[in-house]
Amino acid sequence: MMAKMMKAVVTTGNGGYERLEYKDVPVPELNAGEVLLKVLAAGINNTEINTRLGWYSSSVTESTSAASDDGLTPESSDGGWNKETPFPFIQGTDCCGEVVGLAAGVDKGLLGKRVLVRACMREHGYDNLDNIWMGSDFDGAFAEYVKVPATEVFSVDCDWSDAQLGTIPCAYGTSENMLHRADVKAGDVVLVTGASGGVGSATVQLAKRRGATVIAVAGADKHPQMQPLGADQLLARDADLLALLGEQSVDVIVDNVAGAGFPTMLKLLKRGGRLVSSGAIAGPVVDLDMRDMYLKDVRLIGTTAWDEPVFPNLIAYIENGDIQPLLAAAFPLAEIVAAQQLFLTKQHVGKFVLLPAHEG
Repeated sequence: MMAKMMKAVVTTGNGGYERLEYKDVPVPELNAGEVLLKVLAAGINNTEINTRLGWYSSSVTESTSAASDDGLTPESSDGGWNKETPFPFIQGTDCCGEVVGLAAGVDKGLLGKRVLVRACMREHGYDNLDNIWMGSDFDGAFAEYVKVPATEVFSVDCDWSDAQLGTIPCAYGTSENMLHRADVKAGDVVLVTGASGGVGSATVQLAKRRGATVIAVAGADKHPQMQPLGADQLLARDADLLALLGEQSVDVIVDNVAGAGFPTMLKLLKRGGRLVSSGAIAGPVVDLDMRDMYLKDVRLIGTTAWDEPVFPNLIAYIENGDIQPLLAAAFPLAEIVAAQQLFLTKQHVGKFVLLPAHEG
């Protein structure tokens, strides 16, 4: 018999770790077209921390590390991805789960399946860029159970652990979407900044899978852990990229760092090059010399809404053994504060994952 209450981490508003409350809440009740998942693993992302801090507000201009000060309060309420964040709510964008409940009319074949959740949902179809995100716009996976539309769960057949699967959805979905939008193909030279993080390490693998030559930029102390990912060249975060690579040396730049290093990125791009981004961990406000953009016919590509092929592609890559998970560490869900604090030190390679206890 399904329990009526569950443990969850409820984020009560913008602020520090005191806003994360681990407590009992009701198990979600299903509406038409939904499934109930027993959460097996939930990945940690910058997203959850940024949303709690209100970093997405236009009033905030610091880097994500500077904004991790518990005293940060956005000056306006536009701190969510699409609108005002729906506090109090349950965060958690990544979810590996088991289907344990079905609304009427949902395919009974899903029951008992181990699945990944497509966290970016295109409510109005793929001809419309409007999107909502589990764990940012509505309750997510930092709980023992979560409900999602049946259309957004994908069964996966592999020998990976639950924790390893929990590293995939947000980081790899975001990465595959960027590479898809930038039309990365065999023979392209691709530069990846922030390559040791969740999205960066995913991008190294996924770009190599497409046949690109990959140059990865990350802290030198992390290079040994990154060797197995297959980058053709590993450069230190503080390296002089222009001196080492030269102007107009790169076809595609995947840059989720931004900040003070952004002007260099455009100088590295070849004529007709593409810069694609889905983040700005070193700071969202950058210097842009328009001449570096228009005189070289450069394309700047922003990505948030995932395109239709992205998530089915990822499931196929996992099942075909084309990619590998990069699990840095797993923590009990109740230890979310310790996990996020360690996450923010940025000493790890890959992803941190939370595991609900499912007591009783």
